[in-house]
Amino acid sequence: MFLTIPTLMTWARIVAIPLIVGVFYLPIEPASRNLIATVMFVVFAATDWLDGFLARKLNQVSSFGAFLDPVADKFLVCACVLVLVQLQRADVFVALIIIGREIAISALREWMAQIGASRSVAVHMIGKFKTVLQMVAIPFLLFDGMLFGLIDTRIWGLWLIWIAAIMTVWSMAYYLKKALPEIRARAK
Repeated sequence: MFLTIPTLMTWARIVAIPLIVGVFYLPIEPASRNLIATVMFVVFAATDWLDGFLARKLNQVSSFGAFLDPVADKFLVCACVLVLVQLQRADVFVALIIIGREIAISALREWMAQIGASRSVAVHMIGKFKTVLQMVAIPFLLFDGMLFGLIDTRIWGLWLIWIAAIMTVWSMAYYLKKALPEIRARAK
């Protein structure tokens, strides 16, 4: 099931990364770059929910799709966080937390799968909530302006990205705690 509609949507999130980054190199006014990047991010981020929905609805769920989906999310989030650091809209500490957690938990999940204990670090609601916070904070920071003349997206985005960073640490602690019995058993 390498080329199903849901899997193609997941691939689209990966292909979107250089497109979103490339927007910031276009010779157009900054507000236009911000808007284009924001719209692109929102559209591609929405495919995260849509591809899972379609995979279940069309009976096209596959182990490859289940593997690729979180990878695409992590690539998209990490790339955009790095762009935000470059644009000085996000703190490098936030980027280190988010990217560091993704690497650590991905490695933990791979190791747990190798030892046959992947169920203990299966996706949990706290991890999903963390992802939602990141997916909301990032477009606010990409937009970097007044939304509807009422919402200062930079302020809201900064608050949300820091809350997402806290949730990122919390979710990492949760998964490490769940894996601790296996880690202790294997360390002996």
